[in-house]
Amino acid sequence: MILLRRLLGDVLRRQRQRQGRTLREVSSSARVSLGYLSEVERGQKEASSELLSAICDALDVRMSELMREVSDELALAELAQSAAATPSQPVPTPVRPMLGSVSVTGVPPERVTIKAPAEAVDVVAA
Repeated sequence: MILLRRLLGDVLRRQRQRQGRTLREVSSSARVSLGYLSEVERGQKEASSELLSAICDALDVRMSELMREVSDELALAELAQSAAATPSQPVPTPVRPMLGSVSVTGVPPERVTIKAPAEAVDVVAA
C-alpha cells in the first residue's frame, strides 16, 4: 500500500537536505517542534495544510511545487506497484507537460490562459 504521508515526508526531507539545512533550523523557522517535523518527514504523522504551509514557507518552497513532486513520486510508486502485480505487461511511462516558470506582464488582469501541450489552464487574477 502506498502511503501519501510517507511520500510527502520523503519529499520534504529531500527539499530540506538540498538546502543543506537541519531539522532544527527548519522546525524553528516553521514554529513546529523538532520531533513532530521529524515524524512528518519519516511519514509517521499526517501534516495538516496549515503545518505544510508553515514548512513550505520555512523552506521557501511553493506548496504547489511540493505537491507536484509528491504527485510525481505517487505516479511512479503506482506504476511500480502495478508492474509488480502484472510483470508480463509493459508499464507505460507517465507523460505530464511541465509548465515551468511563467511570467505574465502587460496583460489585462481579468483572465490569462496558459496553453500547455496537452491541456489549457485558466488563471484568474485576484
